[in-house]
Amino acid sequence: MFPPDNSINLHHLRVFKTVAELLSFSRAAEALILSQPAVSMHVKHLEEVIGMALFEKVGRRIKLTEAGEHLYQYSQRIFALLQETGQVMESLRGAEQGKLRVAADTTAGVYVLPEYLGTFRRAYPNVAISLEVTNRSAVIERLLLRDVDLAVIGQIPEGEQELVATPFLVNELVVIAWPEHRLAGKRNVPLEELAGETFLMREPGSGTRATAERFFAAAGVPINIGMELGSNSTVKNAVANGLGIAVISRRAIDLELKTGRLVILDLKGFECLRYWHVVHVNKRFLPPPAAVFKKLLLADSCTLQKSPELNTTMAFTPYTCENSA
Repeated sequence: MFPPDNSINLHHLRVFKTVAELLSFSRAAEALILSQPAVSMHVKHLEEVIGMALFEKVGRRIKLTEAGEHLYQYSQRIFALLQETGQVMESLRGAEQGKLRVAADTTAGVYVLPEYLGTFRRAYPNVAISLEVTNRSAVIERLLLRDVDLAVIGQIPEGEQELVATPFLVNELVVIAWPEHRLAGKRNVPLEELAGETFLMREPGSGTRATAERFFAAAGVPINIGMELGSNSTVKNAVANGLGIAVISRRAIDLELKTGRLVILDLKGFECLRYWHVVHVNKRFLPPPAAVFKKLLLADSCTLQKSPELNTTMAFTPYTCENSA
């Protein structure tokens, strides 16, 4: 325990946290609008209080020591709690102002959320909106670090007890190909026909990829992953140019279907329904804008709850495609 006169100063801790994130004293100085000697002094004072070095030099670079790693993790939690405290105070002014911070997986962020955010913006024009679009793993990380208030993703991580997730919108996955593909236009194609095809997949961490791999493994159909691509747009363009076939959300290909650039393969036994979920940290205070936006999203979930296909416990466990093969 630190002596009373040697307690950790929040300003020193904020400086340390910035250096730890950037791994550079000079860049931290620029970010904090301080001189580099001032940044070094704050970190040195913190090291004196703790009694251990927080950084070490590796060549021309710096890295966190073991003590630095632990302090950085706690500093993230401390400043997240301070931010949440500010949000609670801000909530006393209601949902008419403040910030709405949302993260979404790439499909939801591009093809689902803009419509909902537009509705929210028209109702609450004075709320500042931030939307981060990335893959599922990064979305969960941002949520757990309290960098965002809400997340929208298709697949819930297994065993993640710190999150509350509720389904609100159906997400149908389909297999797409270019119009000249040998299976295009055929009906009830057996899944085994795909065994020799080249699959174009999203990067590891993508919920769509995880679901597709699980589905074909359960169906006993080996898949050949020929390319890993970082976005739905890249996947669609690659498929349209005959580089392979892909599994993708039906909502992501409306334009391509209308223009004839892509086709959906009619596969026997490929019934792959998932749900997009609105997710937040359990027992965490939701700022009024986030609470209102969650309510807006869940307005669509009323029809899902009445559907016999939806097991509501899926809000808390990973959802896998139903495999009728």
